[in-house]
Amino acid sequence: MAESSIAPAPPTPEAVRPPATSVGVLGWLRANLFNSPFNSVLTVLALAALVYLIPGIVQWLLLEAHWQATPEICRAAEDGACWAFIREKFRYIMFGFYPLEQQWRPTLAMLLFVVLIGLSTQRRFWNRGLLLAWAALMMASYVLMAGGILGLEAVSNDKWGGLPLTLMLSVVGILLAFPLGILLALGRRSDMPAIKAVCVGYIELIRGVPLISVLFMASVMFPLFLPEGVTIDKLLRAQAAIILFAAAYLAEVVRGGLQAVPKGQYEAAAALGLSYWQTTGLIILPQALRIAIPPIVNTFIGLFKDTSLVVIISLFDLMTTTKTSLTDPQWLGFSVEAYLFTGLIYFVCCFFMSRFSQYLEQHLRKGRER
Repeated sequence: MAESSIAPAPPTPEAVRPPATSVGVLGWLRANLFNSPFNSVLTVLALAALVYLIPGIVQWLLLEAHWQATPEICRAAEDGACWAFIREKFRYIMFGFYPLEQQWRPTLAMLLFVVLIGLSTQRRFWNRGLLLAWAALMMASYVLMAGGILGLEAVSNDKWGGLPLTLMLSVVGILLAFPLGILLALGRRSDMPAIKAVCVGYIELIRGVPLISVLFMASVMFPLFLPEGVTIDKLLRAQAAIILFAAAYLAEVVRGGLQAVPKGQYEAAAALGLSYWQTTGLIILPQALRIAIPPIVNTFIGLFKDTSLVVIISLFDLMTTTKTSLTDPQWLGFSVEAYLFTGLIYFVCCFFMSRFSQYLEQHLRKGRER
């Protein structure tokens, strides 16, 4: 019998490999940098600019920089950065007028904040114990900074400054403004006219003025309405102003998330016989917060940077201590180094928040992917 002339079957789709230029590093470059003639030209121009600029920047920042020098040497040598200025003014920029021998206290408070922030990024720690830990941290940080008990020397808050003050104002502001913003958003969508009117009035009033005006009112105008002999700490007034201001913006962000939840979710909850608070807490609010993660984090980043406005009430945050350090007659003219150093600190903090929001979005999206 003659041999069969039937051709072999073609390979299955699983056996076909994609082209080498569509996977791996080459695939990523082609998809993101060279996916069109226009983008290819932009990529080449950007690479050429980097090749031209980076050597000079590295030389100025590191190779020709002065790490230990006098102001006169730094001024005479204009070919490199004068990081000796940062070395000389580091303690003042970081801690302001806080007593030198007591600066271990704000350092410890910052470390505690960083550790707890790191723990808060892990979902396995999201429980009531974390809330108690944050409450304990806020009290412990105030005790460390203020002193007066447990054998710690008392330090008035007009000497607080630098990064610890910025960190405390922003983190505490975020922690307390977030739940208040959620309540305001729920109140604005309430069916009760009185509650809705109060929430709408508050949100529109606060969002209609800049933060600097709110801080000015809290510092100058608010004490005028207090009974004679009653005073409220200046730092506490500033913290309250930041919380109230941020809560109004967060309320609108959360309200946008609530409106984005499909109506069918409400109907399904009603069909299950769930109460208003069960529906809100178990079904609607988690979805709304997941949807609103990007604008929420954007508000947090803005709040962290807006703490520099507390200079209006004579509080020396990180940016203010940086500006003040430049007024030293012996170290005039090194503003580039000062603002680069401070800008790096702000960038690291804001970049961390941005990356965590992306991680959180991807992690929460897994439960919806099929």
